[in-house]
Amino acid sequence: MKVIVDLCVVPIGVGVSVSAYVTACERVLKKAGLKTFMHAYGTNIEGEWEEVFEAVKQCHETVHEMGAPRISTTIRLGTRTDRAQTMEEKIESVERKLRDETSTASSRPVR
Repeated sequence: MKVIVDLCVVPIGVGVSVSAYVTACERVLKKAGLKTFMHAYGTNIEGEWEEVFEAVKQCHETVHEMGAPRISTTIRLGTRTDRAQTMEEKIESVERKLRDETSTASSRPVR
């Protein structure tokens, strides 16, 4: 089953800077061959359920091996059975609606 995940891995007990741990997790996701999109507070991941969650497990193992005694992870996920949909398609759908609103608003007469 295809899944789109929003993953936020936060190592605890390692100080305030976590970029080295985020970088290591990103390497794990890339090595797994998953489609990813990193953003300011996490990473979107697209792939087969088993592959995505195996990579999440590997992220945890890697971050623990780097010395993090605890990890707090937030995962939001979505699946569909009615049709396949990529991360890009979800974004494009909203952007298209925003463009349509803008073009409709600019073509209205000013009162």
